[in-house]
Amino acid sequence: MDKIYGRPESIRNKVSTYCPGCLHGVANKIVAEVLDELGLREKSICVLPVGCGTLGLFYWNVDMISSAHGRAPAVATGIKRCSPDKFVFCYQGDGDLAAIGLSEIMHAANRGENISVVFVNNSIYGMTGGQMAPTTLENQYSTTTQKGRNPLTEGYPMKMCEIISGLQAPRYVARFSMDSPQNIIKARAGIKKAFELQIENKGFSFVELMSNCPTNWCVTPLESLEWMRENTLKVFPLGVYKEVE
Repeated sequence: MDKIYGRPESIRNKVSTYCPGCLHGVANKIVAEVLDELGLREKSICVLPVGCGTLGLFYWNVDMISSAHGRAPAVATGIKRCSPDKFVFCYQGDGDLAAIGLSEIMHAANRGENISVVFVNNSIYGMTGGQMAPTTLENQYSTTTQKGRNPLTEGYPMKMCEIISGLQAPRYVARFSMDSPQNIIKARAGIKKAFELQIENKGFSFVELMSNCPTNWCVTPLESLEWMRENTLKVFPLGVYKEVE
């Protein structure tokens, strides 16, 4: 019998400790598949954030380093400049990248650093108890917006693809979702595109993956996918926002 599918070499044989229904596991897997496909595992360095994404430390079978909160792009910049032969990517959540790390990601993108950033957006602080994140939707409940986010007092959701694509230097900026098999396939292709640009020394690439948080949204995993389609994907439209060959 021919083997048609197996665990990516870039993923360790570990039981997932992500919350039930969380799509971080899917994101970890498709990143690992692309690393394998492009033959990058032995030369990759993953820079992890503070937050749920840090758990990737247990799962990816590549060299990794954990950075201070929001500082992953700065750490990745240093690694890439010192070791340009390495493949360097950041894996960050919305609380990490769009809040305390906003300055770091903007300046790395504006400099056109030859790194790749995978940004997982679930519209909430997951690891620390479900507080409002910069990406929390208007009227969305969180532990710090118990009557829903009010733009008059908390501002509007920050849309990182739209913001970063307005800069001159980035080469590829795109947003995908992981709510369905079809969208996961598209997300995988987007990650591959971003990684190939770094291999070709073409500069900064940014891939946003729309995700969920059943635990802190207080819904079942299936309900969280429906909530994404009815809410988050209408506020954060999918698509390629910038592509410069």
